[in-house]
Amino acid sequence: MSIELQLLMWSLVVYGLYLGAQSLIYRWRYGIEFAATARDTLPKPEGELLGRAERALKNFNETWLCFVILALVAHLADHGDGVVFWGAIVYLVARVAYLPLYLFGTFMIRSLVWNVATIGIAMMFFGILF
Repeated sequence: MSIELQLLMWSLVVYGLYLGAQSLIYRWRYGIEFAATARDTLPKPEGELLGRAERALKNFNETWLCFVILALVAHLADHGDGVVFWGAIVYLVARVAYLPLYLFGTFMIRSLVWNVATIGIAMMFFGILF
């Protein structure tokens, strides 16, 4: 398996962190019984922590698709490009760091870490392009 595909698989672990945080906080807030229903009438996110977890998951989903596409294109186009590799590492590490920063409402540093993740995506893009 290429390094790009391995990093793509590790991105699933990062996705699991985001989804797991949101899911656990949701169940903690509303209970397992409510989570097991069809949830036809959804309550508004109650509390700051659940709202942050849901926004963090939404934010991750907005950038993850770019990562997935770039990792697949890198795998198909050119195995082992260093810029793509380090861009993927930067993205994944920054996204792992981003989740607790968002959950704890850390001012400014969270936004800086988001920018670092975006730089990782840009590195992957330019590593493939050039």
